[in-house]
Amino acid sequence: MMLSTQNESWGFWGTMGGHASVAWPVAMQQIAEITGEPPESVRAFLDSKQGRHFADSVQDGLANSLAIDAAVAQAIAKWMGWKIGRITARETGIPRGLPYLTGFVIHAQLIEELLAA
Repeated sequence: MMLSTQNESWGFWGTMGGHASVAWPVAMQQIAEITGEPPESVRAFLDSKQGRHFADSVQDGLANSLAIDAAVAQAIAKWMGWKIGRITARETGIPRGLPYLTGFVIHAQLIEELLAA
């Protein structure tokens, strides 16, 4: 299931600019596959501040002449390689040692649920 952004101005969509409509479904699918998280969680992540930072990583790949799918895959590999450290764990409650991408996808969904409550 492909969910649309709820944040066209900021987050991943806003940062991707003219590439957003092509990059969004690629990022949604690849992030869901690698993290095992549902589309709602992936959308919450991509629409968040962290989604904007993830888009910066995708833009780095595009600047190095990668195709969209390869740029997204490279950004995912980078974010999965980083681990949640002590300070981030304390600030966010994300378990220490979890891959950044997985942790922030789960965190974005929890924040969205808290705000909706």
